[in-house]
Amino acid sequence: MTEGNFVDYVKVHVTSGKGGQGSAHLRREKYIPKGGPDGGDGGRGGHVIVRANKNMWTLFHLKFKRHFTAGHGGSGGKQTSTGADGEDVIIDVPLGTVIKNTETGEVLIEITADETSYIVARGGKGGLGNAHFKSSTNQTPRYAQTGMLGEESNITLEMKLLADVGLVGFPNAGKSTLLSVLSAAKPKIADYPFTTLKPNLGIVGYRDYQSFVMADIPGIIEGAAEGKGLGHYFLRHIERNSTLLFLIPADADDIKEQYDILVDELRRYNPELLDKQRLIAISKCDLLDEELTVEMKAILDVDFAGLPYLFISSVAQLGLNPLKDALWTMLNEEL
Repeated sequence: MTEGNFVDYVKVHVTSGKGGQGSAHLRREKYIPKGGPDGGDGGRGGHVIVRANKNMWTLFHLKFKRHFTAGHGGSGGKQTSTGADGEDVIIDVPLGTVIKNTETGEVLIEITADETSYIVARGGKGGLGNAHFKSSTNQTPRYAQTGMLGEESNITLEMKLLADVGLVGFPNAGKSTLLSVLSAAKPKIADYPFTTLKPNLGIVGYRDYQSFVMADIPGIIEGAAEGKGLGHYFLRHIERNSTLLFLIPADADDIKEQYDILVDELRRYNPELLDKQRLIAISKCDLLDEELTVEMKAILDVDFAGLPYLFISSVAQLGLNPLKDALWTMLNEEL
């Protein structure tokens, strides 16, 4: 999938169907000139339903279709026959989609299981036919109910990636390069900040034909929790990752400071993110000679006391197997 085809945020307008008109029919047959009321009920209006589909990975199919209108219910008929229900409209979305009311911002549902369905606009109830209004004092009612109107609203569909490992780092930290080396994903890679503007998913192969999913997400900058840079566009995608892999380049001015900024942005956006397991990878370690590596380890042992870290190089293929081993162990501890 190309970067331009990845759509994870759309606003749509939904309108459910109107309920059908109840019938005021009076039974009239040969030898039964005054058979009484036999009008049926109107059918209900069609619903607009959002349904999870595990085979979908993006909201791209909704990019050019923003209005969904369900069918109206049919009118009731004679012999108390009920009108047909209006045709439902089903909007398929990928797993990990959050449905919100656009006006209020209220979260209606978060879809994380396949085949989950949620009615975002309920069809109007069909009107009752005159057969319901017959009584001892009114044996020939010549009226029936009209159908109820459907619902109309604006909803926002917001996708959050479902991945095992989320890559966290500043722009140009080497996240896309790492994903391209570990998996078959082909993200855009270049030597300038914000190369990645859309999330990328890759399946990382492990021993014995096992695998896990890694997400390369647009780089974070200081102030992202307030919406600076790519802001929430980045941060919401790591809410459902089991493990966070912090990627910090070896040539950074201050590795500990970069890590602290990243952690602080996560805390300000959603403190629950700090409960996830973390692993720190010092990337671009091919730039270091043996002496510099030893010096840096001595500093990091103090700065990252108690936190696991390791050195890797995606370009030189260094430390990648230990990285996969560490991630696999952490993921299975989560389970």
